[in-house]
Amino acid sequence: MKNHKELAKAYFLEGYNCSQSVLLAFHEELGLDKDTAASLASPFGGGMGRLREVCGTVSGMFLVLGLKRGYKNPKDLEGKKVLYEQVQELADLFRQRNGSILCRELLGLDHSSDPPTPSERTPEYYKKRPCKDLAADAADILEQFLE
Repeated sequence: MKNHKELAKAYFLEGYNCSQSVLLAFHEELGLDKDTAASLASPFGGGMGRLREVCGTVSGMFLVLGLKRGYKNPKDLEGKKVLYEQVQELADLFRQRNGSILCRELLGLDHSSDPPTPSERTPEYYKKRPCKDLAADAADILEQFLE
């Protein structure tokens, strides 16, 4: 069995954003090639394009959940309800471990969004950002949830 936690952390340290890191940790078993998975999750980094809203790692969990257990028929109200219950449960699990699901709160920012230019990935960046650990945590929560 794969260690999704370590994979997510490693992908983040390679330079992938937080959401990509979580989805990429599961991409093979989802039947997605690496490029497709990276592209699909790319807008969700930085709390959705550095808007600092829902943490990209949480969005990554939801992308995996949708690909594994999502409903396909728009009239499937029961399937939608079940999926939304699972989304809320995953969010609660993440919130219990980390205190929030919002990027700006997790990063301790005092502003609501940032310019769209991504931060350069330097050793200082990795030291001050909890994102690699949040990606690992999200993948761990999801792995346990899906078992």
